[in-house]
Amino acid sequence: MPEGDSVHRAAARLHTALAGKPLTHADLRVPRFATADLTGRTVLDVTPRGKHLLTRLEGGLTLHSHLGMDGAWYLFGPGEKWRGGPAHEIRAVLATAGTTAVGYRLPVLELLRTADEDRAVGHLGPDLLGPDWDPARAAANLLASPGRPLGEALLDQRNLAGIGNIYKCELCFLAQVTPWTPVGGLPDPQTTLPRLASAARRLLAANTGADAAAGRRNTTGSRRPGRELFVYGRAHRPCLRCGTPVREASQDGRPTYWCPRCQSGPDPDRPTS
Repeated sequence: MPEGDSVHRAAARLHTALAGKPLTHADLRVPRFATADLTGRTVLDVTPRGKHLLTRLEGGLTLHSHLGMDGAWYLFGPGEKWRGGPAHEIRAVLATAGTTAVGYRLPVLELLRTADEDRAVGHLGPDLLGPDWDPARAAANLLASPGRPLGEALLDQRNLAGIGNIYKCELCFLAQVTPWTPVGGLPDPQTTLPRLASAARRLLAANTGADAAAGRRNTTGSRRPGRELFVYGRAHRPCLRCGTPVREASQDGRPTYWCPRCQSGPDPDRPTS
């Protein structure tokens, strides 16, 4: 499930492989841009913005992609067989003399002028892994809707960009409140929210390395198998802190995990009165 750390790693791989090199072949397999000819344009950089990827090209063009739930970019060497799914799932091919980048199952793929990038990503809040990161602004964005459940507010990329469902659950655990707790119902939200935003940045930054790339995302600091995450994916298993079985329910259509003892506040069985 791509989140901000996954997109950051994808951007770094693509940038290393493509930046500074001219495209020898390009194929955008979406009807609106199928006739676009990018051959010969040099890739200038690949930049992550929250869960979005911006591949900037010579001549003032940007290829904007989003990984969605199961999209991915794969890199292949000359003559290497493409392995990322069936051919009908390919949405983009960008090839240089030494590397071919193939984008599979990309729900968003558009070509736009670099000067118009804000049209695609200008709505996003501060990027947890970007140079515009500002915990105070992120906290203010969250508090702008004090009645909204914290879990939903954390996932809203307009508040802060990069958090997905895994980090939503883990951050609520660290804050010791359920994901259904209203933002304004947090203990001392003016102090708690900037700390929570800063904790989110630390977690994502810590998971941009090789371990996370191999599928070993870690928020607990433990290296013991099965103890890498506090609550996410641990339904009916003992809480790592108190031993109470972790609960699972749906929030806004997403599986959500919490410890009913360590986390106070409303939940589907304990609604706000």
